[in-house]
Amino acid sequence: MKVAAIGIGSNSVRMLLIETEGTAFRRLRRDREGTRLFAGLNASRRLSEESMQSTAAAVARMAREAREDGAAQVHLFATSATRDASNQAEFAALLRESAGVELEICSGEEEAALSFLGATDGGYSGVIDIGGGSTEVVVGQGDQLVCAFSCQMGAVRLFRQIPITGHGDLPAVEAMAADILERKLMLHPTLRLPDKWIGTGGTFTTLAAMVKGIRWTDRTYMHGTRLTLSQVEEKALLLSDMPMEERLHLPGLQPHRADIVVHGICILTSAMKRLGIEEITVSEYGNLDGYLKKKYGLRDQLPAVH
Repeated sequence: MKVAAIGIGSNSVRMLLIETEGTAFRRLRRDREGTRLFAGLNASRRLSEESMQSTAAAVARMAREAREDGAAQVHLFATSATRDASNQAEFAALLRESAGVELEICSGEEEAALSFLGATDGGYSGVIDIGGGSTEVVVGQGDQLVCAFSCQMGAVRLFRQIPITGHGDLPAVEAMAADILERKLMLHPTLRLPDKWIGTGGTFTTLAAMVKGIRWTDRTYMHGTRLTLSQVEEKALLLSDMPMEERLHLPGLQPHRADIVVHGICILTSAMKRLGIEEITVSEYGNLDGYLKKKYGLRDQLPAVH
């Protein structure tokens, strides 16, 4: 059976189509479109009509293409920007009408758990998922979570709060991220931090592409890349002093992420320092994979079709 999940994030809409056989599954196709939904969230916590329409159009296209590819079910969930919105019911009605799908809105803890389930498959480990509106931190083993929380800091959210015009602005953004993370960690005073950490989300794949010197579209070669704290800090310094026009020509940097990427890197830098992470492994898998694994009780991966 083929099924698909579409996730509405704060920065982009993503889709994953898989084929299931019992409790095993095979990933068939991924899709992604940058819509920057969080940018349409105003001070009254209302999503603008333009941001909802552009996001709904992306969802409708992906749902249609998934069905054309044989998906028997298309599921839809949303994260930070949508759960913050006071007009989420209006947005859900628009998505129902335009794409024929019912919207599920994940809590921060649910989003964290899905990212962990999608990105891990073994021993005691931690996952950091940096999104546009929020950052999720999870620690656990297998399907047993020790802690899972969501921080109100994402690349787009911090971009709107503190501008970065050069490397001199980095400490202020890192300090804000560190303070938000510290307040969450205070609720888990006995947490045993793991030695193994995994990172998922656009900040990580961007860093992997830049460190390896490859194009951001070469997704196969990013999965499993290991990033050290010194490499992360080096890229923050490089990009923060680089004019936007130059960033847009970097092969490893997605054009729609050029303006917010340094804020995402600042979040990662703060997290690695506070959590004592010397090295973090990049995963191409995340909450879409976790959603479908949980929904259908999936465990094992089938070989890819060539």
